[in-house]
This record gives sequence, structure tokens and C-alpha cells, in this order.
Amino acid sequence: MLNVLLASRNAGKLREFSVLLPDLRLVLWPAEAPELPETGAFFQDNALQKAEGALAWWREHGTEPVDAVLADDSGLCVDALWGGPGVLSARFAPDLPDYRDKNHRLLAMLPEGADRGARFVCVLAFAPMKGHPFTVGGAVEGTLAFDHRGAGGFGYDPIFMPDGYDHTFGELPPETKHTLSHRARACAALRERLASSKN
Repeated sequence: MLNVLLASRNAGKLREFSVLLPDLRLVLWPAEAPELPETGAFFQDNALQKAEGALAWWREHGTEPVDAVLADDSGLCVDALWGGPGVLSARFAPDLPDYRDKNHRLLAMLPEGADRGARFVCVLAFAPMKGHPFTVGGAVEGTLAFDHRGAGGFGYDPIFMPDGYDHTFGELPPETKHTLSHRARACAALRERLASSKN
């Protein structure tokens, strides 16, 4: 089993990765570690920035050996908002600490009668201690609900309905979400890539 440093303090992501990547032993990004850069124009840029920044810091300050670093950059891309908030999803509406309020603000930004198409995108960067970093990704298409619905998931989950469902990710049971979410698809691609590298 690989020991992998997860370059994130997001509790929701930690829960999901522990389910979606059961063959990895995840080492959590410590409280005393610095915030990682996210200045790229694309999800891939940010994921690589975070993975490489975490790897460099861990080489100097790590408290246990790890085989690699895993970093994630993901977000909600809304057609009527020209793909926004996109890579700025985590920094959208910084004056509102609660995601219920953020979700209400985002929904209020959609013009009346606008296309409600949206997608969740996730890019994972995997940086081995020895070797070259690589990225894999996943996405799920859907539409935006008209209100914040459900207490499950985290972030924008309660306003996103995946195609084929009348319920948001906030309403769907975790086992359903984990079969079709952007993060589930990216993790499946990562597992496949890691398995092929062993052959």
C-alpha cells in the first residue's frame, strides 16, 4: 500500500478520497504546513502547483516517509456564467463563509431564463517522490437547481443535479454520488494509471 500525502485540509475532500482511494494510505496535510499556491488559469495548473509545492515542503519538514503527494483542484463551471466560478470556485464570494449563502448568491447571478447547464470538474495531480508528476481528470455534466437542496456532500453539491437525476448531490446518498461524481471519475482514472504503472 502506498503512503500518499494528501495536499488538502478540506474535510469533505478527505472523506471522499478515503472512500474513493481505499488502496492508498492517506497522510493528512498538517496544520502547521503553509497554504499551497493556486494561481493557475486552469484546474491542471493549480493541481500541479499544489502537488509540487507540497512535495517540496514535505522533503524539508515531513514527519514520516511518503511515496507520493496527491493534490486536487476542482470546481463548478456554469454555462450561463461563462464557465465560472471554475478555478475560482474555492474563492468565490469570500465575504460569505457559509456555502449555503455562497450557493444562494451564485444562483442569484443567473439571468432569468438562462441556461442552467453546469459541470463539476476535478483534476488530480500525483507527484511521486521519485519520478515525474502527472495529472488525471474527471467531469460530470448536470444542471443547477433553483435552490439549495439537501444536507449531504459539501460545497456546491446542494445546487448541482447530475444528468439523469432529479436530486442534487446534496440529496443523493453518498454511495450514489461516489459512482458518478467528478472526483469519483478522476479517482478511477488515477487507480487505472497506478495499476498500469505496476505492469
